[in-house]
Amino acid sequence: MKAAGRPSVNAEKYMEANKATIKRETTNVYLVLKFSGQELQITLTDDNPNDVKNVFNSLLQELRKEPLQFQFEDDTEDLFSHICKEYVSQLNTELIAVYKEIEFYDLLEPSVDSNTATE
Repeated sequence: MKAAGRPSVNAEKYMEANKATIKRETTNVYLVLKFSGQELQITLTDDNPNDVKNVFNSLLQELRKEPLQFQFEDDTEDLFSHICKEYVSQLNTELIAVYKEIEFYDLLEPSVDSNTATE
């Protein structure tokens, strides 16, 4: 098992800030998380715990491959913007902690790069 603490040098090297934005529609507002070619949405104007659970399950699957961080981007200064900014900050903190646990318990998926490096 690896020691808990900071992400490994490899993890830090490949850790990139993915985008978190707000999608505003007439009837709904969403926090949109974009990473690895995926786009996940959390509805901010509706209470649907299953949607949130599905987003977190997708994030956990991605964390087994690589660490994730989100950079919040929004041009509008409103309540949704302030809430999402804080939410993304807290999410990033949690993603780092969960990644460290996954790494500590050796649950990371082997990377393609590490397999070809040993050949």
